Amino acid sequence: MTFTRTLAAMGLVAMAGMASAQTDMPFALDWKFEGPAAPYFLAIDNGHFEANGISTEIAAGDGSLDAIPKVATGAFPVGFADINSLIKFLDQNPGAPVTAVMMIYDKPPFAVIGRDSLGVSEPADLEGKVLGAPPPDGAWAQFPIFAAETGLDMDAITVEPVGFPTREPMLAEGNVAAITGFSFSSYLNLVRLGIPEDDINVLLMADHGVDLYGNAVIVNTDWAAENPELVTGFLTAIAAGWKDAIADPAAATASLIERNPAADAELEQWRLQLSIDANVMTDAVMANGFGVIDDARFASSIEQIATTYEFQNAPDAALYFTDAYLPEGGFALQ
Repeated sequence: MTFTRTLAAMGLVAMAGMASAQTDMPFALDWKFEGPAAPYFLAIDNGHFEANGISTEIAAGDGSLDAIPKVATGAFPVGFADINSLIKFLDQNPGAPVTAVMMIYDKPPFAVIGRDSLGVSEPADLEGKVLGAPPPDGAWAQFPIFAAETGLDMDAITVEPVGFPTREPMLAEGNVAAITGFSFSSYLNLVRLGIPEDDINVLLMADHGVDLYGNAVIVNTDWAAENPELVTGFLTAIAAGWKDAIADPAAATASLIERNPAADAELEQWRLQLSIDANVMTDAVMANGFGVIDDARFASSIEQIATTYEFQNAPDAALYFTDAYLPEGGFALQ
């Protein structure tokens, strides 16, 4: 009896030791808890973070730029943000301890969303119209490149600053003729508001000459230098979460709904699938691996940013992305 109790006590001590060995790594998202965030919650529920010695709490964000200062200041060790906005942030804040370490959206979801009934079906239709754009929006940040690549006269477009919550309702009500946003979010928000799918035109910037990457996992470089194995473990868990979500989107959506019970499960699974198909599982990712970038394409994207943004310092790709915490060839998603 004593021996049994001793074993039980030893087991409890071991379990406590395992629990205490988990390092807390809070994760700052770019946006609220919608479909594309589901893989991170599934990674928690399927034990991928725990298997890598990590516990994480996921915090909602307020736009594609939101996580950058949070990570740069050390408020969060890791976050999720638009890499193009990160490039500009680092140019304006030289030496800030933040960089990207894992590409998630190989094809960015930056888009202009218009409606046939409001006269916007192609880029040229934006001239003479009112465009609703939230100032912190990652898609709006890339709009000057989109305008340059499509030959738009930005002076001929009336830009109306709008809030994220009012963006799609304003388009649904016809108060603006088009909006900037992430393709999967704005499209489905309009559908939910009752706009017929055949009245919605999603002009994906990547299909109109914009050669940029999208959102990536970012880290505080000071924290990462002291905890390289934890950064690698975190990225491994994220990759496993995306792989699981691709294999079973319904399970991923269930993990999301557990954290956001007010969300529409069917709509969020649809949103997740749109992001998988258009932004994550691209031909480049299937050929070269998940998480990595192509150096030549990245150099080209930096050159494209320079066509509409005046760098204060000479751009340096090595400051903006590192694959030091990724396996060679990235992760396999299938």
